[in-house]
Amino acid sequence: MTKDEYLKKQQAWLTAGAIDRRRFVMGALAAGIALPAALTMADRALAQAPKKGGRFRLGMAHGSTTDSLDPATYENGFTTGLGFHFGNTLTEIDNNGKLAADLAESYEVSDDAKTWVFKLRQGVTFHNGKTMTADDVVASFNHHRGEATKSAAKGLLAGVKDIRADGGNVVFELTDANADFAYIASDYHLLIMPSQDGKIDALSGIGTGGYIIETFEPGVRLIAKRNPNYYKEGRAHFDESEMLAITDVTARQNALMNGDVDAISRVDPKTVALLGRNPNISIMERTGTLHYNFPMRLDVAPFDNYDLRMAIKLAVKRQELVDKILLGHGAVGNDHPISPATSFYASDIPQREFDPEKAAEHYKKSGHSGPIQLSASDAAFAGAVDAAQLIAASAKECGIDVEVVREPSDGYWSNVWNKKGWCASYWGGRPTSDWMYASAYVESSEWNDTAWRGTEAANKFNQLVVAARAETDEKKRAEMYRETQMLVNDDGGALIPMFANHIAGVSKKVAHDEAVAANWEMDGVKAHERWWFA
Repeated sequence: MTKDEYLKKQQAWLTAGAIDRRRFVMGALAAGIALPAALTMADRALAQAPKKGGRFRLGMAHGSTTDSLDPATYENGFTTGLGFHFGNTLTEIDNNGKLAADLAESYEVSDDAKTWVFKLRQGVTFHNGKTMTADDVVASFNHHRGEATKSAAKGLLAGVKDIRADGGNVVFELTDANADFAYIASDYHLLIMPSQDGKIDALSGIGTGGYIIETFEPGVRLIAKRNPNYYKEGRAHFDESEMLAITDVTARQNALMNGDVDAISRVDPKTVALLGRNPNISIMERTGTLHYNFPMRLDVAPFDNYDLRMAIKLAVKRQELVDKILLGHGAVGNDHPISPATSFYASDIPQREFDPEKAAEHYKKSGHSGPIQLSASDAAFAGAVDAAQLIAASAKECGIDVEVVREPSDGYWSNVWNKKGWCASYWGGRPTSDWMYASAYVESSEWNDTAWRGTEAANKFNQLVVAARAETDEKKRAEMYRETQMLVNDDGGALIPMFANHIAGVSKKVAHDEAVAANWEMDGVKAHERWWFA
């Protein structure tokens, strides 16, 4: 560790209250820093120390009247934030973007990567006063397993053969090796809740989290108060946290400018510069794995036809979408979900370009005629309807008639996405390739929103995902993941034209650590836990 790294770590500990001023100064002196400079550094670190109190109000771009407290159903940014208010997972992605222990104090994996043992943190209590045990963890995971479950996390746990309590440990036995299983344990669906007779009450809203739910109105708001018994030191600083579903981007931005909320997600790229000129607001932009897509479902005609899918992919002007919809706040996508920020991204796969001649050739070969409906709503992302219209315009140049259907924002995720043949959508992405595939592309996933199953390429893809998951040789694993990306790019129903930056608007009254996570929007959707009022 260099001197600068050591001092930064010491400053972070002082800010978080893990060490006192005297210990910091003594450490700085030992590192060769002069006393006056060490005292100044200590004062600056203490000035940034989190303060307790206040009511944090967050305007989220998502939320629906069909939202539920059941973690198995979470499908948008609002419900993700809802879950992280009241609950925790075994592991988490921290604000530095690294995998960290959470309810699990530590974890170990066997040499064959088939047995994972999570040692639980002791003395953690649920909001109802019950002490967390290994049995609660087992029941919480089992809520997402089995034939009857409709959980969106079912696919993530498809490879789990057995879960059992072993004193203060939980043991997971996997059918096949999985070198990334500790990442899966951080998924926002897998919140640990209190159990009774081997079952959890998934609608209770009771967990171990930093906030206790007081009011939850689906599609409207969440109000929660700080948990006085929260086990995490230096977290959950606000007395109260209020999360509001404000799906209209103009209303959301006006709420921030008027001081009705303290932060908002999903700032419209068109108004970033204008909002940033407000002296009371800061723009927070982070590059991660967020991508905007238009999934074509193979179980809905005419998208079961390979040539029609390829015709549509070739009929899109991707750079135009990045320029006009994201206004440069992102990058071109290549019809697979693995971004340069994700493990095992294959940079040498040729970028798909707008090619009207090839698009027309594939369209003719498909035998299709007449309009093709594309459902869109800005509930998917700011500018989704405009993006759909741009796709329709470029498709017209290729002789393809795309009819854009404007869908209502409320209920979009339950009535349109994963149901209609072709629609606008988004994915926050995942930190690892395997996690992204397990969430939305393997045949067993409830959220396989392209219904990509049964084709020769899909079958090969599923076999490769299992093999890559078990492979410990990094070079071989990279080769496998390259092939999976090519299979999705070619045969899959995913039209992924652009990766977008997370853009948030934050009142300058709000403070946070220098490092802000980009695995999800709003600091991993944990702003309520990690931020404070300056």
